[in-house]
Amino acid sequence: MSDERIIIRRARSEQRRPRPPKDKPLGFGRYFSDHFFATEFDRKNGWHLTRIEPMRQLQIDPAAICLHYGQEVFEGLKAYGGKNGEIFLFRWQKNAERIQNSCKRLMMESVSTEFFGRAVKSLVLLDREWIPREAGSTLYIRPTIIATDPFLGVRPGDEYAFFIIVGPVGAYYAAGFNPVSIWVSDHDVRAVKGGLGEAKTAANYAHSLCAQQKAAKLGFAQVLWLDAIEHKWVEEVGTMNIFFRMKNDEIVTPPLAGTILPGVTRDSVITILRHWGMKVTERPISIQEVMESSKSGELIEAFGTGTAAVIAPVGSLSYKEQEIAISDKKLGDLAQRLYTYLTRYQWGEEEDIFGWRERIDQLDLDQLTNP
Repeated sequence: MSDERIIIRRARSEQRRPRPPKDKPLGFGRYFSDHFFATEFDRKNGWHLTRIEPMRQLQIDPAAICLHYGQEVFEGLKAYGGKNGEIFLFRWQKNAERIQNSCKRLMMESVSTEFFGRAVKSLVLLDREWIPREAGSTLYIRPTIIATDPFLGVRPGDEYAFFIIVGPVGAYYAAGFNPVSIWVSDHDVRAVKGGLGEAKTAANYAHSLCAQQKAAKLGFAQVLWLDAIEHKWVEEVGTMNIFFRMKNDEIVTPPLAGTILPGVTRDSVITILRHWGMKVTERPISIQEVMESSKSGELIEAFGTGTAAVIAPVGSLSYKEQEIAISDKKLGDLAQRLYTYLTRYQWGEEEDIFGWRERIDQLDLDQLTNP
């Protein structure tokens, strides 16, 4: 990077964005703060023109490579407001690592972990008044990298933009922390080994919409994907990794094998469960095993994990017009325990025994932006 400074241009009063109404739920992804972070890359200058400026529309060439050939990756993480005015980030280094891996898979330029962290922290601190203090609400952070050079040809870009937007969010699902119903797709597939399944890129989400719409029309909240070859092995839910708790207290989750996203919450949950002395097995699990385990009483609980939803208990699965109820469609005790512990950890109410939490409200914004 030729210049590591972050220039700040603060929003004037007329440029400030309206705050969310206090008499309505925040929902997810509807509101955005006053500023955004941006920097640009080209082969001559590296990353440059690094700034935080008032939120505005992007200016991009209609021939930009990202619009035609899909060179776009993104991340999702949160800032948490503590009870005494603290601001915490949770395992942001894992998000930096994942965006680097996503860029590598899509032949894109990326940013260093240190710079990623400074960019996130600077923007969060500048717009700290946007951090909601209501229980269960957070400031969602969306870093994105796109190829911007105008060229109609299938090749890696030579110019890129890295930008970050933030906004207050509440519960991801309209039902809140209640069991969700999931439809198992036995036709549409998400990813295949050697493809983009382990990258957090827009393409993975765009082609999932068809199956998601099918699920919604049938009255389900999400889609559970099976493998693309045999349509047999469980992979992940549309926006979450998936876990199954068996009667012997073994927790089973599909392995990272190049077709599912390596979730930060997934990794955190595995670590927490093992710390609690529970057996976690990362192994292939077929949809037939899931259905039969439910019918025999062996399967006692299922839940999804992800940054947006944190922990989402699964109340039912529907596969080939056969529906199984899990935990009697009620909140399972392990999902409740994980949700309580993990959110308390993220909000600074549990001891940081894993070294995952960073308090940033006491950092100097000027030092962050002028290293």
